[in-house]
Amino acid sequence: MRVNRQGIIVWFQHMKNIKQIKRYGNLIYTSKKLKYAVIYVDQSELETIEQKLLKLSFISKVDRSYKPFLQTNFENTKPDKAKQYDYKMGI
Repeated sequence: MRVNRQGIIVWFQHMKNIKQIKRYGNLIYTSKKLKYAVIYVDQSELETIEQKLLKLSFISKVDRSYKPFLQTNFENTKPDKAKQYDYKMGI
């Protein structure tokens, strides 16, 4: 069974708190320079996890990723005639 997941961007104050952030979801990426982490959680538990993270003293801000709600099917435009000719010639 496939579970719908959504990313959360967690802004923190110190890198030593990454272990505690890992407990709330799957840690995907951390940035040492900008001090944020990206974790994935189930969409059904998103609200509760977001509120739990905000209660922690070392968390500055929590943002949601809107990727599941974006349309990823793009319409194909007509290619340039000059490019088509170059592709046929093998350039």
